[in-house]
Order: sequence, then structure tokens, then C-alpha cells
Amino acid sequence: MEFHHVSVLLNEVIDGLDIKSNGIYVDGTLGGAGHSFEIVKRLKNGKLIGIDQDLEAIDKASKVLKDYKENVILVHDNYGNIENILKDYGINNVDGILLDLGVSSYQLDEVSRGFSHNKDAALDMRMDSTSSLSAWNVVNEYSQEEIEKIIWNYGEERWAKRIAEFIVIERKTKSIDSTFELVTVIKKAIPKAVRMEGHHPAKKTFQAIRIEVNKELEVLENSINNMIQVLNPGGRLAIITFHSLEDRIVKESFKELYKDCICPPEFPTCVCDKKREIKIITRKPMKPTDKELSENPRSRSAKLRIAEKL
Repeated sequence: MEFHHVSVLLNEVIDGLDIKSNGIYVDGTLGGAGHSFEIVKRLKNGKLIGIDQDLEAIDKASKVLKDYKENVILVHDNYGNIENILKDYGINNVDGILLDLGVSSYQLDEVSRGFSHNKDAALDMRMDSTSSLSAWNVVNEYSQEEIEKIIWNYGEERWAKRIAEFIVIERKTKSIDSTFELVTVIKKAIPKAVRMEGHHPAKKTFQAIRIEVNKELEVLENSINNMIQVLNPGGRLAIITFHSLEDRIVKESFKELYKDCICPPEFPTCVCDKKREIKIITRKPMKPTDKELSENPRSRSAKLRIAEKL
């Protein structure tokens, strides 16, 4: 299947990164390389480091960016390892970093990857196909308590307890091997009247399991500070999120990095030595325009936040 991914908030990202022609930029989530293509087009002597844990994304990016290969370094890795990746290439600091989080359109549409609740496939959901942990492991090997916690915390699913119970009951008879088998169990757990409301009944559970398989929130939370550290002064970090949990992490991390002092208010003078590290460029997150929403409905929950290193 052709790797196709519509780049979300493309113009806003490019404007927000404030690209310098001789700068070094990192796209930490290459995907279909749409954002990367627009970045590298603006470089003369600069470099783009494109990172993705999906080998198919790396392969696609090498084709999309082939005319700019002198300016591009592609790395099969997780953006959480950015410091080591840069060190491997003798780079100390960069001028901009982009993260476009979540699952790509290609990954959703490629049946064999097992990301979609609308297509029957083996339970997989690994962004990095070389990883040992898949959705099958989570569903068939995690305890009931662990499954409930994941679905509640990462999916914000109010039926998490029942879904976890029904998964454990089902797998006593036979393992749950496919996406449709999991969807069937979820539908049994959620009352019919509730299933008729709004979104697909399995949507939140699938999101939660995917986040667990790929450790998405852990990696994000642990990476933002590191990314600010490797930026040059004036360099920018742009992050596109697709659900409230991601956005909350970005918002709170930026807020902490913006603080000039974290001493208790009763202290007469500052003793913490905390210094403000960033300027927040987007006081409120940027969202897709009506035009973009009509052209790409999957962009509807996207939010872009940008910070600049002081």
C-alpha cells in the first residue's frame, strides 16, 4: 500500500519554526515526510534530521526527500533518544524540532498494522515493527487491573472496568488474536444503549492500547526537557498533539520551563536558582482552519504548541 499522510497544520508549522537556510532541524516523527519536505526545501547549507521508529516511514521519506539527500539524515529510532542520535552525528545543538504525534493516516489505513478498529487484522499496533511488545501481548498477557488502568488512563473510557473484565473472561477460553475479536469483546462489555451514542465503541480502548504498546505518553513526557536542552538560543520546538492527554503534557511542560522561580511564595528571596528557559510562542494552541478541516477531517483534534528557547 502507498504510504500517504496528509500533513496537518503544515503552514502553521513552517511559519512557527522560523526556518533559517543554514540551520539544523529535526523532524522527530517523519511519517509521510510532508512536513520534512517543506522544511528541507527552505534549507541551503542546513541539515534536516528525520527520525521515525517505523521502517516503512523511513523508506517513504527516502523517496520523498531524494532530491535533497545532501541535506538530509534519516534515522530509524525513537525521538526520545534525540540526544544520543545527535551525538552519533557530531551535532550538539539544533535550530528547530517538530513532533507530529499519534498514529499516521498510513498506519491506520494499512490493514496489517492492526491499528484500526474498522479493519480486521492481527492485534499488533506497533509503530516500530522490531519492538517485542504488541497489542496482542497487552490484551492477552496483562492482568485485569493493568488493562483497566490503561483503558481508563489512556483512553479516558468510563467502561474500562467492564471491558477489562470481559477481555480476561474471553481469553480464558481462547486468546484474542485479531482486531475484530477485540472489538466483539468490547461491544459485549458496553451496554447497547451506550454503544449507539457517538463514536465507535472500541475507539477509546484501541487508542489506549496503542499508547501503551508504543509508550507514547512516557516518551513525550521524558523528551520535552531534553529537546529544549539541545536547541540553540532562539531555536523552536513545535509539537502537534491529537488528544487531551498529549496536549496536557505539552502545556504543563512548557509552563514549567517558562517559570522563573519555583520557591514557595512565603520565601523572602529566591533560593531555587530556577531560570526561565523558554518563551511560549502560542499562548493558546493553534488549530486547523475550516478549510483544512474540510480537506482533511482527521485533522479535527490537532493542536499545535510552539516554544522558543531563550
